[in-house]
Amino acid sequence: MLYYLYERFADDYQIFNLFRYLTFRTGGAVMTSLLISFLFGPSLIRWMRRKQGRGQPIRQDGPQGHIIEKAGTPTMGGVLILLSMSIAILLWAQLYNTYVQVVLGVTLAFGLLGFLDDYLKVTRQNSGGVPGSLKLLFQFVVAISAGFIMMTQLGADAEALRAKAALAQSLGERPPVVPPLGIESGVPVPVFKELIIPLGIMFPLFVGIVIVGASNTVNLTDGLDGLATVPVMIAAATYALIAYLVGNAIFAGYLGVPYVPGAGEMAVICGAIIGAGLGFLWFNAPPAAIFMGDTGSLALGGAIGAIAVAAKHEIVLAIVGGLFVLEGLSVMIQIASFKLFGKRVFRMAPIHHHFEHLGWKESTIVIRFWIIAVILALIGLATLKLR
Repeated sequence: MLYYLYERFADDYQIFNLFRYLTFRTGGAVMTSLLISFLFGPSLIRWMRRKQGRGQPIRQDGPQGHIIEKAGTPTMGGVLILLSMSIAILLWAQLYNTYVQVVLGVTLAFGLLGFLDDYLKVTRQNSGGVPGSLKLLFQFVVAISAGFIMMTQLGADAEALRAKAALAQSLGERPPVVPPLGIESGVPVPVFKELIIPLGIMFPLFVGIVIVGASNTVNLTDGLDGLATVPVMIAAATYALIAYLVGNAIFAGYLGVPYVPGAGEMAVICGAIIGAGLGFLWFNAPPAAIFMGDTGSLALGGAIGAIAVAAKHEIVLAIVGGLFVLEGLSVMIQIASFKLFGKRVFRMAPIHHHFEHLGWKESTIVIRFWIIAVILALIGLATLKLR
């Protein structure tokens, strides 16, 4: 919204030129979402405590310390995250940008699903919530729709730029940078400069797998205080840089990564996620005053997945979000092993609970997992230069 101040008043008042710069608006999004979290956090937590009574139901088969220490803690803290980041995005992003609209739509849709799931768990005081099949169906419908819209938008932008490039060449002028052929329905492979896996009409389904997978693995990671929040912020910071680079024709050309017109606005959304995450972490730091619940974890995971698609760095998400992949794989391996062989590979899944059963303190697990997330993010960023 504030971007319109630049378009409307920049010619008359030079100060409004600040809103032109992506870095300035990204910083503004960080600070706005952080301040909103600080302002509304305490009152929201008090209201949640009054409304939820006994708070989030704790898994009876989980670590016994959780039943004692975490019982009665209110959930649905994701409402605070969604509120702060949504306001920041609406204020600082280009609202007519298709990628902004799609990513925000995915985030709010997944947040609404998570809110319903949390509400049913709290009111029924069990871990049932929304049936898993219905959750997956809803997530895939939203994610596949998002994939189709982003594919169509990038295809239209690429075609328009190619037409401009052809006209410029015919006039003897310098042509603009254009996205690679087939990029709209293809998946660029990291490290290889020009290798794009063509998916065609199957691309929206691939997007569905990426976004739904990211959403649910972040949800699985959210089992200890701060365990999911900081890795999500690390991933957001990583993709803020990636989006800024791929959305800039000069930087994209220098690095040899696909140029994606308009994808730079994802940096503003990443900034809003970082600020909202920092604000929530203030109240979620051990001992947590509130849990984000599925309201926050499903929304944040969906947002990161959608941003990765918009920036055309879907495969890199498996590296940057490797911690989430590890958590998801641990659950899949545990289930498969038990069904096929009647044995468990881990003492408990997701894997962070395995380490709890080995005697690791919660703070030790959380900090070490944060370190792993930083290392993986650096490896993911390294793929930008390794071409």
